[in-house]
Amino acid sequence: MIINLDKLDYCASLKNLETISSKQNYKFIQGDICDSHFVKLLFETEKIDIVLHFAAQTHVDLSFVRAFEFTYVNVYGTHVLVSAAHEARVEKFIYVSTDEVYGGSLDKEFDESSPKQPTNPYASSKAAAECFVQSYWERYKFPVVITRSSNVYGPHQYPEKVIPKFISLLQHNRKCCIHGSGLQTRNFLYATDVVEAFLTVLKKGKPGEIYNIGTNFEMSVLQLAKELIHLIKETNSESEMENWVDYVNDRPTNDMRYPMKSEKIHGLGWRPKVPWKEGIKKTIEWYRENFHNWKNVEKALEPFPVQPPFV
Repeated sequence: MIINLDKLDYCASLKNLETISSKQNYKFIQGDICDSHFVKLLFETEKIDIVLHFAAQTHVDLSFVRAFEFTYVNVYGTHVLVSAAHEARVEKFIYVSTDEVYGGSLDKEFDESSPKQPTNPYASSKAAAECFVQSYWERYKFPVVITRSSNVYGPHQYPEKVIPKFISLLQHNRKCCIHGSGLQTRNFLYATDVVEAFLTVLKKGKPGEIYNIGTNFEMSVLQLAKELIHLIKETNSESEMENWVDYVNDRPTNDMRYPMKSEKIHGLGWRPKVPWKEGIKKTIEWYRENFHNWKNVEKALEPFPVQPPFV
């Protein structure tokens, strides 16, 4: 039995759940992990034995202007959830974190023992939440597991993230907006590969451990834009590609790379399987048909005003 708890914030859509909503072993509950009374009641009334905690504010640009909200949801909300799960004596609590907690690196690859050095409010809130989760293992031996993954892409993703945003902009004959030079690189994992990684950690991950979920596939944001322009606008001309790119002010901090070692989860039997060409083709096709799945989706396509003052 799978219970899906979601706040249905601006980036959520029940349309994404239509294919599973009628299944007998699935139940959707709308609620907020920051509501401690609600969360406590949920664990008292539902027979929950495993928690996969994905809930978070995640848009890095937004974190610079809504830092307090990110702290509240990502840190306080996580503390509420792990506390209630511990009280309910669940069998396993998986906290989904991010490669961004390591900060950036041009050459050194991060492993699970690398120090956390976050450089933006989003990453800082995730790193702080990790500390709360890990403390329940250290103090109570409560069976928590932490994952840190590379960027995830695929169908159903709200188009504030770079891949669906560029796809949607190009499909609406608008330019890709690129922060700074666009030479920052990111590692991209297809959604089904990440699902397999979580299932692997669920079955084989050891309590108290951290697992990087990474990929060797790496691409600069500018490369990404050009590849999507080639696929959607069907052009190889450099000059024509430049017509579809709009350079905007960079973020206050924008890490150049997040290189990670993932041998630890490889040891559990997981490796990414979906090649980039296959994954990006499926993703483009999905957005061609389903762009309007969200309310106020047009707002996601606007360049985000990352301007001081920051709070």
